[in-house]
Amino acid sequence: MILPPATLGMLGGGQLGRFFVIAAHELGYRVMVLDPDPQSPAGRIADQHLIAEYDDSDALNQIAETCAAVTTEFENVPSGSLGYLSKFMPVRPNADAVAISQNRSAEKDFLKQHGFPHAPYADIDSEADIANANAGLFPGILKVARFGYDGKGQVRVKSCEEALLAYRQTKGEHCVLEQMLPLEYEVSVVLTRDAAGIVKCFPTVENSHRHGILDVSIVPARTTGCLAGNAEELAEGIAQKLAYVGTLAVEFFIVRGQLVVNEIAPRPHNSGHFSLDACITNQFEQQVRALTGLPLGEARAHSAAVMVNLLGDLWYQRDPHHSHEPDWTQLLAIPNLKLHLYGKHHARPGRKMGHFTVIGNEAQQVQKSALAARRLIGITDDNPSD
Repeated sequence: MILPPATLGMLGGGQLGRFFVIAAHELGYRVMVLDPDPQSPAGRIADQHLIAEYDDSDALNQIAETCAAVTTEFENVPSGSLGYLSKFMPVRPNADAVAISQNRSAEKDFLKQHGFPHAPYADIDSEADIANANAGLFPGILKVARFGYDGKGQVRVKSCEEALLAYRQTKGEHCVLEQMLPLEYEVSVVLTRDAAGIVKCFPTVENSHRHGILDVSIVPARTTGCLAGNAEELAEGIAQKLAYVGTLAVEFFIVRGQLVVNEIAPRPHNSGHFSLDACITNQFEQQVRALTGLPLGEARAHSAAVMVNLLGDLWYQRDPHHSHEPDWTQLLAIPNLKLHLYGKHHARPGRKMGHFTVIGNEAQQVQKSALAARRLIGITDDNPSD
């Protein structure tokens, strides 16, 4: 067990890292953040901010000399850096788990090998792979295997010809061609697993997206208890097979009433932000607890909640060419609404700049209030979920 005031290492300086720093500080720990951006949200509030690349040997050696344990806030940290640091201290999650999650092909293969439900797919390394792909994969989605997130690196393709055109745009990147499923809705499970294999699941979340970016998360999910229980069971199974220690998110599609694993995120997750305000222990405190070997906290929700993402588009409502801070007055006047802004130094369309969560005792009223607040701030319903 690593006790305060030890220094913990965080690879990544975005908003997930920022919430980790806050949680660690509340428990009495110090935090060293490695992130190349001098204005990174986590780096600005950390005890130490190493402004360097994630594979910088001097920075990694400084972490090795200073920190008692290390974690990460996003999956695209080089797994080699995690492997190197694991020679000196606990690194949670482990490098192998992160490597699987940062590559769609490896992730699909992991799901297939362990019998977890997933969409039919094919690995694409050449135009010949597309030409020879099973016709049942169309219509489908061509996804780059690495560095795709929030809908980036994905193209919907109706035919082999469209897939070839999309593949050529990737300039030979390794891709996955995935069958487009008749999606009913999406849910996610965020959990934390400790080194002893004890798992605490947060309530199953129902999610809706706009342009591939999470828009709204609803807790409790409007789904049957059986499906929610099955989602938790599958997510726990994935964590166990990965020998995972830390906070993990698993996204699911609901297809013909059945669960299909969409993606694994080896970190806290946007859809788990509701836990900051609606749960006894939030996902970031759980991340700290799993990293340091402290007993995991209680993850149950004490309130119904709806979380709404605030994207950089809101900063350009008055002028499409210049950003202006939105007027938060109306949101802050709502007594059961919690506003979280991430302190990012530059807003751009599609960038996650903050979120708000509405909490309460009655789920339908909370949903109604959250959607009304969403309209107040200027988020319209003119674009359907995708």
